[in-house]
Amino acid sequence: MNGQIIPRDQAIAAARAVLDRARVRIARDRAAGRLSSEHELILRRIERDQRRRAAARQSARPTAA
Repeated sequence: MNGQIIPRDQAIAAARAVLDRARVRIARDRAAGRLSSEHELILRRIERDQRRRAAARQSARPTAA
């Protein structure tokens, strides 16, 4: 089984492109009010967790002297 090997950078770029398209689609559906209340709640939880992680990363960074 000799399949073509995809370089790591190319695989990561492709995965990011898929995620970006999904985020755009979700944002459009959300703006148009097409998400169910369950999915809206899921998105709010994800966003809250992302804000917490970002704040934790920011506070964990060493300050420049």
